[in-house]
Amino acid sequence: MTVPPEPDSYLSTRIQFGIELRKFRLLSGFTQRKLGAAIHLSVSQLSMLENGHRAPSRELAHRVDDVLGLGTVLVDLLDRLNRTASQLPRWFRPWLEFEREAEILHMWELSMVPGLIQVEGYARALIGNEPGVTREQADERVTARLERQGILKRPKPPTMWVVLDESVLHRPVGSPEVMKCQLQHLLEIEENPYMSLQVLPHAAYSTVGLLGGFVVADMPGGRPPVAYIDSQSTGDRVSERIDEVKELAFRHGVIRADALSRRESLSMIKETMRRWTA
Repeated sequence: MTVPPEPDSYLSTRIQFGIELRKFRLLSGFTQRKLGAAIHLSVSQLSMLENGHRAPSRELAHRVDDVLGLGTVLVDLLDRLNRTASQLPRWFRPWLEFEREAEILHMWELSMVPGLIQVEGYARALIGNEPGVTREQADERVTARLERQGILKRPKPPTMWVVLDESVLHRPVGSPEVMKCQLQHLLEIEENPYMSLQVLPHAAYSTVGLLGGFVVADMPGGRPPVAYIDSQSTGDRVSERIDEVKELAFRHGVIRADALSRRESLSMIKETMRRWTA
């Protein structure tokens, strides 16, 4: 009996599907050439699937299941992986793959704590106030957001260079208790050796980041970096345009240069947390 693999929140859909595809191909005694011929793919196309460089389709998963006699193992896996992604807003889904695979994330946030480092109460307050979102939808989206944070628990998580505007610390989200928990979480994650957290103070008079938040992801294997740009638009927010991503990376460097040191940033967070407690 073939045991269906469980989705791994640490890995992207493409990478996890590719790992399982290669595993079952080898267990079935198929070479890439033999399986490729059976499912009408070239060796290079199948190799790209197994290496996570090509997105699988449900129809392809069906063909592999049939050829290898797996029943619906790979189809079921792909459905579960896609179901997790479907709980996230449509405009965010293209970014999820890049975020999971990134080696370094350069983050600038002007208005709120980034999703990867939000506590549940903070995330629920933000998502629950979205127009037209039902309680059930809010629950699903909160769960999906917290599952995204699984990448931070990997043996080697992505390095994160996070800069928050001072206004993030003062903007009420949820309740004073929620804010206290969120700021306490920021203090705790700063102890992570893969995390750098700085605050850009109002006193810096910096205007470089006023147009909105963004993230630049450095990808593995020499692949070019990718950016996610915050916007009120529900359209495409992911950019792979080299010039645009390079400009955002430069802006992040300028913002970091104007920010407080890590030690000074922690002191500001502690002081602000005391105010929320009071």
